[in-house]
Amino acid sequence: MQNWYVFLVILARMAAMIGSLPIFTSSQAAMRLRLGLAVTIAILLFPVLDLTLSAQQTTPMGLALIIIKETLLGLLMGFVIQLIFFAVQLGGTIVGYQMGFAAANILDPQHQQQIPLLSQFQNVFAILIFLALDVHLMLLRVMVASYDILPPGGFGFSGGAIPFVMQLTGEMFVLGLQLIAPVMVVLMLSMFILGIMSRVFSQLQVFLLSFPINIGLALILIGLSMEMVLALLAQEFHVLQERLLHLLHLV
Repeated sequence: MQNWYVFLVILARMAAMIGSLPIFTSSQAAMRLRLGLAVTIAILLFPVLDLTLSAQQTTPMGLALIIIKETLLGLLMGFVIQLIFFAVQLGGTIVGYQMGFAAANILDPQHQQQIPLLSQFQNVFAILIFLALDVHLMLLRVMVASYDILPPGGFGFSGGAIPFVMQLTGEMFVLGLQLIAPVMVVLMLSMFILGIMSRVFSQLQVFLLSFPINIGLALILIGLSMEMVLALLAQEFHVLQERLLHLLHLV
């Protein structure tokens, strides 16, 4: 019975972590797929991890409490990962509105809400980079190491985890602006020039002229800045392991 309890504890942290990954948060990813993957990984980790539970933790109340803690820890780690994708979507939303795509929204199956078209494109691009850099394999190594750093039942909010997550949230806003900085500079310059032209040529239909110009410039700049976006996202994904391990030490 002790082994079953340990397996449930491992499964709770793993399922919460996997369920928070951007690949599996979409409603298009079936619940059976997510649960099956979590169970499979938990079965593979069970003989590798040397975990034991105290007599108090194996009681019904103690087991329920430790499973809740493990689930919260997995969700917290998943939220740190999601912050990068939130920054990408933020940048895409700002550029989309600036270039005239304010009404061009599509349904985001990940969050079941309407989001700008360009934001969804940026999000898919970030997910492809996430998979191409094998970040998902790095996360599995972090999950294995997490049981050595923070044994089951050790999760708590008394440390510096919350201030650290708040700091990361602020940094992600900066990242979102960095991803779109070249495009925004050109679009602002374009609007400035069009504003001057409207003063000089009073008969010029600047409002109608601004749409094709801004859209064309933005699409060209997005294509030219892909390499920069790739470098920024690769840098964020490379330090993700360090951030997650630091978070585990803080909690």
